[in-house]
Amino acid sequence: MIYRGVQHIGVAVRNLEASLAAWETLFGARAGPIEVNFERGVRLAVLSFEEGPEVELVTPLDGNSTVARFLERRGEGLHHLALEVDDIEAAMAELRRNDVELVSETPQSGMGGSRVVFVHPRSLNGVLLELRQAPKRD
Repeated sequence: MIYRGVQHIGVAVRNLEASLAAWETLFGARAGPIEVNFERGVRLAVLSFEEGPEVELVTPLDGNSTVARFLERRGEGLHHLALEVDDIEAAMAELRRNDVELVSETPQSGMGGSRVVFVHPRSLNGVLLELRQAPKRD
């Protein structure tokens, strides 16, 4: 099986700390540590619940990231949907065979040592889709 299901829902926010506090207080979510991803130009943290996918809150490091441009155009809100995959290269190859446009040609570093690639919204009804392969565990 290539696709395992929804891993997380990404939400673009302007103030990561205030947003984390609100989600924890209002919904009892458990926040993981804040990570900085210089490759993608963002700070992010994951909120976990007893059931269902996680929520990833993401904010730009500066005005040059794609998340900064998203916030400028659309404001805060739903940014992307992430599917967990067993093998990111196999998933990318399958999508290319079906003429699906990927945002990058190679996987990038993701949260917690994962590898990620994004499917361009033009290919999926306006939805930015992240494919995420969990880090290999020894």
